[in-house]
Amino acid sequence: MSASAAPLTAPLSDDKVGLLTRLTDGLDSPALWWLSGYAAALATHPNASRVPLPGPAREASASQRLTIVYGSQTGNSKRLAEQLAGRAESAGLAVRLLRADAYPIRELAAERLLYVVISTQGDGDPPDDARAFVEYIAGKRAPQLSELKFAILGLGDSSYPQFSAIARNLDARLAALGASRLFERADADLDIDSVATPWLDQALQAARETIKSTVARSSVTALRPLPAAIAWSRARPYAAEVLANQRITARDSSRDVRHVEISLAGSALSYEPGDALGVWPHNPAPLVDAVLAQLGLDGNSHVQHATTSQPLRLWLSEQRELTRLSRPFIATHAALAGNAELNRLLSPDHSGHLAKLLADYQIIDLLRAYPAAWSAEELVAALRPLAPRLYSIASSQKLVGDEVHLTVAHVHYEAFGCAHWGTASDFLARQSESHRIPVYIERNERFHLPKDPSRDVIMIGPGTGVAPFRGFVQERTAVGGSGRNWLFFGNPHQRQDFLYQTEWQAALKSGALNRLDLAFSRDQLQKVYVQQRIAENGAAVYDWIEKGAQVYVCGDATRMAKDVHAALVDVAMNHGGKPRDDAEAWINALQQQGRYARDVY
Repeated sequence: MSASAAPLTAPLSDDKVGLLTRLTDGLDSPALWWLSGYAAALATHPNASRVPLPGPAREASASQRLTIVYGSQTGNSKRLAEQLAGRAESAGLAVRLLRADAYPIRELAAERLLYVVISTQGDGDPPDDARAFVEYIAGKRAPQLSELKFAILGLGDSSYPQFSAIARNLDARLAALGASRLFERADADLDIDSVATPWLDQALQAARETIKSTVARSSVTALRPLPAAIAWSRARPYAAEVLANQRITARDSSRDVRHVEISLAGSALSYEPGDALGVWPHNPAPLVDAVLAQLGLDGNSHVQHATTSQPLRLWLSEQRELTRLSRPFIATHAALAGNAELNRLLSPDHSGHLAKLLADYQIIDLLRAYPAAWSAEELVAALRPLAPRLYSIASSQKLVGDEVHLTVAHVHYEAFGCAHWGTASDFLARQSESHRIPVYIERNERFHLPKDPSRDVIMIGPGTGVAPFRGFVQERTAVGGSGRNWLFFGNPHQRQDFLYQTEWQAALKSGALNRLDLAFSRDQLQKVYVQQRIAENGAAVYDWIEKGAQVYVCGDATRMAKDVHAALVDVAMNHGGKPRDDAEAWINALQQQGRYARDVY
């Protein structure tokens, strides 16, 4: 890391380095990008130094300003909101861009032009950073908004019944509060850009027509240049070499968990513990063969879709989702099959049955259960584009250098009489050393370690949810932080499934890990999970939090994260003497302060 910092410090004297350090200390990512843009503009346009430092968004009144709020769990909403903000500023508009948990709720009543870009998680939940924002707007304290104009872009996954529910609810609620919808809400599925791009174009045009330009184009250009230093991204991934792919569960374990090490050498990619690695996978070859065989299609036949013509097998292998079923695909298949039972599942009266179908079936299962004739062109058009998968990074770059480590549960199981796979986990499990895979870094500022290394941290990560905490402990060791580290980990069996056992034991011995509480659910008649260990140690947990500890939770969102949340509420009730409402408010306050962070999926 010291070598990579040399180009920054070499041209500066020691006193200027000190000034720079004090200036940047505590700045978040948007502020640092703003500052880097301003510095770059000064380097290329000396006259830009006369540009006033307070940006146009600070000077503009609410009636002359566009406010963009985003709620993002995996980074996609943030990426799109930043794109819109950059384009609006380049067009000379006064813009302020805010993550939902940083938005000053008291200013909503005075807002005049608001764009919200927000995702829906799981079965209709808001992103963690948007919970308070969504609850406020939905609640009784929300003001009348008769002077507000707004538009909403929703992101989600139509394999879930409550697809884009948060965006739909916000859209309806703002309208009910008297706000005027500038144009219709858009809901983007996994094929994000096909919906988001036209929405962004429409949003920019509407903003230009609604508010007047408040600052000359040249001034804004000086404040936010294109971040040319970022060479690799979701749209342009880096071909990284696999260095190691090792199973870390016992051979007789029912779970195949891999420790994967990947080289970033030569990429200039950097990350912090808590960030994620995006991986662009390919579908398993046997699954592609099964779909082709079931539909009687020739994988070598060329298929034209939009502006691209290529073999059907290539479409299905590298560019179309085959393991995630979606409601639109079911609807198209039902029409082709002419199946009354399948059509009934799509009615509102059978939402429960549809949810079960979406949860249990993959594309191949639907094709086999309800046969229908598809042309190659129809199939490519109906399937969603293949999307990258995000994996919590399990290493600290301060320790491993130009590498990134992952903890991957290989999804491979039998259902309905045939083999099934998880797209990305199977792709990664099949990679041998020296193979190259397309990757990029996805920042997750909400899940970073405290800036103060003396602050205590409590880490709750059963199963592969332990991945980021391996990076946390490595990082805290590398920086010599004095804060205490407490890990809760669980899995079915200690002998077969104790991930990174020797590392945790060594960390306990060296003092890098102060406490380790384990929950191996099936090693005794009575099942034990991490939430029970939290309850058993409730007095100490409450004491750590009250003394400033930050709490991190990573793993399954469906059950574990909810059970852990409930356990923390009980801790506040049982050991803090709080009524339930006050305990819930206590947890919400921790989340708003950034002291209760979750990376759940």
